[in-house]
Amino acid sequence: MSTETGIPGLSKLEWLECSNCSAAFDARQLIGLCDRCGGVLLARYRLDEASRTLSPATIRNRNPNLWRYAEVLPGSDDPVSLGEGMTPLLRAGFLAEDLGLPHLYIKDESRNPTGSFKARGMTTAVTMARQLGARRVALPSAGNAGGAAAAYAAAAGLGVDLFLPIETPEPFRLEAVVHGARVHLLEGDIAECGAYMRTLDEDWWDLSTLREPYRLEGKKTMGYELAEQFGWDLPEVVIYPTGGGTGLVGMWKAFEEMEQLELISPGRRPRMVVVQAEGCAPIVRAFDEDKPKARAWEDPVTYASGLRVPAAIGDRLILRAVRESGGTALAVSDAQMAEEQLVMSRTEGIFAAPEGGATLAAARRLVESGFIRPEDRVVLFNTGTGLKYPDIPGLKVP
Repeated sequence: MSTETGIPGLSKLEWLECSNCSAAFDARQLIGLCDRCGGVLLARYRLDEASRTLSPATIRNRNPNLWRYAEVLPGSDDPVSLGEGMTPLLRAGFLAEDLGLPHLYIKDESRNPTGSFKARGMTTAVTMARQLGARRVALPSAGNAGGAAAAYAAAAGLGVDLFLPIETPEPFRLEAVVHGARVHLLEGDIAECGAYMRTLDEDWWDLSTLREPYRLEGKKTMGYELAEQFGWDLPEVVIYPTGGGTGLVGMWKAFEEMEQLELISPGRRPRMVVVQAEGCAPIVRAFDEDKPKARAWEDPVTYASGLRVPAAIGDRLILRAVRESGGTALAVSDAQMAEEQLVMSRTEGIFAAPEGGATLAAARRLVESGFIRPEDRVVLFNTGTGLKYPDIPGLKVP
C-alpha cells in the first residue's frame, strides 16, 4: 500500500460542464457558475481511461481515505488532506429491531477530521483552490462547512473569510477562529450572509455550496464508499438530511459514474430520500407541489444549523435526483429530531448531530407509510457530531 495520500497522474479530470445548458469550460481555471446561464458546473472525467486503473482490486490496496478514488477526483496528485473519508458503515442492531428493518445501517460522517461530512467537500475544493492559484477563499456557513474550510485552508496555507449568522453556535465559531479564519458575524440566515459576501469586492475564491465545482466532487465519494462497503452493490434506500444538498447531488453523480465505469450494475441505484426541518423545508415543498425548482423559504427556523438553508442553488439537481430515483422528500419537527438524536445516541452509541436525528425520524415515518419495506437495506446518514451543538431541545444537562 502506498504511504502517500497523493497518487500522481491518476486524475482523469477533463472539463467542466454546465448542468443546465451543457456548455463546456476549461478545468484549469478558477471558475464559479456558468457564465452563460448561471447553472451549476459539474466536473467531467475521461472515464474510459479511468476504468483501466480504477477497479475493486486496485482500490482495495490504496490508503483508507477518499483519495483512493483518485481517477475520478480533481487534484489527486497533490491533495490537501487531513485523512478524510472511509467513514464506518455501521449496522444499527437495536434500531433495526425497533423499526423492523433487519438491514438498517448508519453511515457515520462524524468520524471525519473536522467532525462532519463537510471535510469531504473542503479537501477537494481547497486542493483545487491552491493548485489553481487562489490566495484566499470565502464562504457563508451555518457551522460545519465554515469549520472545515478553516481547517483545510490552514493546511493549504490559504487565507479564509467566513460569513456566519450571528446565532451560529459557539463551538462552530471557536473551530473557525482557532484555525485562523477571519469570521464575520451577521444578522440574517446563511442566504443573507452569502448575498452580503458577494457584494464585497475582494480577491477571494467563493467556496459557497455549488458555486464552485469541486466541493461536490469530495461529497460524491460518499456514494463510492457505500458501493465499496456493500461489496460493489448499493442499498435500496438512502435517507439524507438536506440543506444545500451537495451530498445528495454528489452521490447521484457518483452512481452515474460508477455505472459507466462498470463498478456497479445498471439500474441498482437507491431510492433517495430528502429530509428537512419543518421550519425550513423548501425542497420538500417543491417536491410535494411537483415543481422543478424550489421557492425560497421565508423565516427559516430550526436548531439543526445544517438544515437552515432557505434556498439551495442546486434545487433542480436535488429534485431531479429524488424523482429519477423513485425517492421522496419529507420534513420533521425539531422535537422529533431531538428525540431521535437521543435515541441514536442511547441505542447505537453514536452522538449524532440533529441532522442525523432527522434521518431516524424520517425512517420511522417511511416504515409506517410502507415506503420502506422490511427487506430493504436502508442507510441513514449522520452528517456530523452532536458535540458541536451545545443545546438539544428538551434535554436538561446536570
